[in-house]
Amino acid sequence: MLSRARSGTFLTFALAGLLTGVWVARMPALAGKFGTSEGEIGIVVLVWGLGAIAAMQALRGVMARAGSRAVLRVALPLTAVSYAAVALAPTYGVLLAAVAVFGMTFGLTDIAMNAQGSVVEQAYRRSIMSGMHAGWCVGAMSGGLFGVATAAAGFGFTETVLAAALISLPAGLALGRTYLPDPVAPAAAGTGRKARRMPVAVYLIGALGFIAFMTEGSIADWSGLLLHDELGATEAVAAIGYPVFELAMLIGRLAGDRIRMRLGTRRLLTGAGLGTAAAMTVVVLAPNPGVAIAGFFMTGLVVCTVVPTTISLAGSAAPDRPAAAVAQVGAMGYGGLLLGPVVVGFLSDATSLRLGVGTVVVLALLIAAGARFVPLRTSMDVATAAPVESTDPNNTHPEPIAA
Repeated sequence: MLSRARSGTFLTFALAGLLTGVWVARMPALAGKFGTSEGEIGIVVLVWGLGAIAAMQALRGVMARAGSRAVLRVALPLTAVSYAAVALAPTYGVLLAAVAVFGMTFGLTDIAMNAQGSVVEQAYRRSIMSGMHAGWCVGAMSGGLFGVATAAAGFGFTETVLAAALISLPAGLALGRTYLPDPVAPAAAGTGRKARRMPVAVYLIGALGFIAFMTEGSIADWSGLLLHDELGATEAVAAIGYPVFELAMLIGRLAGDRIRMRLGTRRLLTGAGLGTAAAMTVVVLAPNPGVAIAGFFMTGLVVCTVVPTTISLAGSAAPDRPAAAVAQVGAMGYGGLLLGPVVVGFLSDATSLRLGVGTVVVLALLIAAGARFVPLRTSMDVATAAPVESTDPNNTHPEPIAA
């Protein structure tokens, strides 16, 4: 059933967000476990991103042929297993190897769940992607709060991450039964290199996704260290920054689809970019942890719709091959997710963490400037249809009714 697939995909986003939330919230504990510098933590993030991008590029053809459902059923449980390997790594060298594998499995999970979200969105025939990404916020916020609780209780990085992995494995296996099959590509699509090439619109969307992921990744990976190292917060207080950011993301994303249908995609993205630049200026200039945390909350409220909107645009730009289109945009986005935290890390080593995080202000302004160039599909900007349940057990062809 369509509602079951929507709920299952929402929970998949939540599970992936939980793993990320725990990872980010306990980043200071990871640095403490191995005695690493900010630059070495940047290398950890770099290795994770390289693993994700390598897997996306190497298996993009498999993704296009097998579809998001088949890939997600394998990748999500493997992500939980690789997460446990990260927790148990005894040395920094072994940690890098484990993080590379974790990046590969998580990257496949990420693009597969976004592609599955696009399949469900195309079945609904209206914008619901922001609501799907609200699931990520629920999970990330829960994972961040779990990180706060374990830090306050004195648990280390190993115990915290291992517990999250053990929770995620059975949940990932159970969710595999809820996904929809991907639409069958038309036979006339042909074969060969030309047939595999995505429309130009997909690459334009991917460029905006690159900047958007770079922005979110920089905030996620460095919020805790900014609060702890630059503003003198304790580990427990520093861990609050990311879940507060995700709480604001959740609030914004729950309303994001309605706002997009009312304002239109371009106005939404322009406002999000300008608002993010203003809010992150508050963070960079914050005199104490309280003001910085408030700035992260404001940032989450406005930046929250950018990534789900790019994913939604990707799926609608190639509706006959949503998995392949989302995989392409996801791979480009992960390039930004990889580059952003690394740039912040090395700028922080050379200057200060405040100036490093300040690059997010520039990235947000680029989002606002680039919004005017995104290709649009009218049905995702205007509420023209709503779904009804189908008697088809897979509900691959739901009939819409007027909204």
